[in-house]
Amino acid sequence: MNDIAAPTIQVRVANTGSDALPAYATPQSAGLDLRARLDGSVVLQPGERRLVPTGLHIELPDGFEAQVRPRSGLAYKQGITVLNSPGTIDADYRGEIGVLLIHHGQEPFTLEPGERIAQLVVAAYARVEWSSVEQPEDLAITDRGAGGFGHTGTA
Repeated sequence: MNDIAAPTIQVRVANTGSDALPAYATPQSAGLDLRARLDGSVVLQPGERRLVPTGLHIELPDGFEAQVRPRSGLAYKQGITVLNSPGTIDADYRGEIGVLLIHHGQEPFTLEPGERIAQLVVAAYARVEWSSVEQPEDLAITDRGAGGFGHTGTA
């Protein structure tokens, strides 16, 4: 096992729902499970999208974002995924975290109150300061160059 622990940051949170705060499923999990704050069951029809509330409002430190990502089990087994994945929550946003789910499966899916619907990953980011060049040829040369989609093959 790795003796190097992931760094931790303090994130202030207001929970207006009745579920426990998001938690890591394992010691090395990157994502915290988000739960649906619903008053009752909700049926998602195939092809339907819905903004699902979580009851969570957060205050991230400057230089951090929170990313809302799909849960692999829901995606694989039910065809339920996050439509704008990853959804970005900026450090200055104070509204309720909502998860934009879409149902790509074939059969109706019933979403229950408190069900784990997505993951939240908090990540540091860097600010960009542009340094303009005249032409693309003025950028540093790399082995990849302008190779785009599929340029490295399929294997």
